[in-house]
Amino acid sequence: MLQNLIILFHVLAAGAIVVFVLLQHGKGADMGAAFGSGSAGSLFGSSGSANFLSRITAIVATVFFCTSLILTFLATQGSPSRSLMERAPVAPVQVPGAIPGAPGADPSIPKPSALPPADTSGKAPDAAK
Repeated sequence: MLQNLIILFHVLAAGAIVVFVLLQHGKGADMGAAFGSGSAGSLFGSSGSANFLSRITAIVATVFFCTSLILTFLATQGSPSRSLMERAPVAPVQVPGAIPGAPGADPSIPKPSALPPADTSGKAPDAAK
């Protein structure tokens, strides 16, 4: 609840900064008025508007900065920080061509049955059987 309220102030402050910065006159705005292209005055006077808008912009920027710090503090309080790699699920690796039954082998390949005992008599196998 508190975090949502702070996020609301944060977004409103960001929007207000954009609006107040766009409302301010640039440094070269009065030079164009001197040559007849517009009026140099404004609602608060030619020098008063810059000071008023500059102060409001500074106040809103301070609110934005403070809400950024508070939101950062609240985000780190929830749980201990873990990297993204530590949170990733670990799946067993299927290695094609591995020895059946070995770790990492494809379980769909059946394990070999027991091999027949080796012939130690030294005779050549009989191919005619």
